[in-house]
Amino acid sequence: MKKYKVGIIGATGMVGQRFVTLMNNHPWFDTVVLAASSRSAGKTYREAVGSRWAMDTEIPAWAEDMVIMDATNDIAAIAAQVDFIFCAVDMKKEEIRALEEAYAKHECPVVSNNSAHRGTPDVPMVIPEVNPEHLAVIEAQRKRLGTTRGFIAVKSNCSIQSYVPALAPLKDKFGLKKVLACTYQAISGAGKTFETWPEMVDNLIPYIAGEEEKSEQEPLKVWGSVQNGVIKNADSPAITTQCLRVPVSNGHTAAVFASFEQKPELEDIKAIWAAYRGKPQELNLPTAPKQFLHYFEEENFPQAKLHRDLEGGMAISIGRLRPDTQYDLKFVCLSHNTLRGAAGGAVLLAELLCAEGYIIAR
Repeated sequence: MKKYKVGIIGATGMVGQRFVTLMNNHPWFDTVVLAASSRSAGKTYREAVGSRWAMDTEIPAWAEDMVIMDATNDIAAIAAQVDFIFCAVDMKKEEIRALEEAYAKHECPVVSNNSAHRGTPDVPMVIPEVNPEHLAVIEAQRKRLGTTRGFIAVKSNCSIQSYVPALAPLKDKFGLKKVLACTYQAISGAGKTFETWPEMVDNLIPYIAGEEEKSEQEPLKVWGSVQNGVIKNADSPAITTQCLRVPVSNGHTAAVFASFEQKPELEDIKAIWAAYRGKPQELNLPTAPKQFLHYFEEENFPQAKLHRDLEGGMAISIGRLRPDTQYDLKFVCLSHNTLRGAAGGAVLLAELLCAEGYIIAR
């Protein structure tokens, strides 16, 4: 098949670095542009990243000597070279919104890891196995932007990637009423390593700016519906969260409590999780996990160190399903925050957009 030409905007940051590693030998995507701030523009990728390379593997050989383009000043030149871009920039939200719309208006589809457009009513925020039908809103977004090819699609916050997929197949079947989720989030979610953030060693911080608001609001958009050219958020369930930063390199864990209109049997839930397949599995997309939701019977599973890389870091691990005294049930979930939760989730979204014809290889 003809490969799609890809640009990575914000390629020098931690999520951008993850995009670079995921593009290495990707069967559908060929990276032809790496872009970052004006400070990095004109340098080779290796020069621009330098000692800030935070991945476990080496910089791919194809990326080392690529010359960085200017993410804000070279928009027209970048858009002319690519079929779409991944965007993972570190800027103010209003600047990100303007930047992503500028690319879209240059007829360049944007697959964004950023949060800036997650609240935009006609921008789909998609977990590919959960709400692929939201891509239909792109038609209305293109009308608003005045584009034929360009649009913006975003992935959701990394903190909801663990527990929303586990609740999704239960929501409508049993009538999900209320959720309490406490997330224990890895330091890579802040773009840090233990080397760059030694204060996190033997430490826990009970606050992550903006994270609880995102964790309570974003699932309602994921569970919403496309109506009259916008996504209308779901009215339920009621969600409350607490988000803590913990001394783990990668992997966000969630302790989840849930109540339903019809209380499900635990064995029924396990069977539903085992059978759950989404559009990425049906389409056999390159980075889709074969088994999306994995349930472990061991009492001390899942564990970040053991299970975050399950199925290339794209699967969700679940354990400790049991009754609760105040909610109907409780369980623990784990997802890899920079793979499924960030760059990997965006790559899977891009594969879905290509498979469904929203992105066309020119």
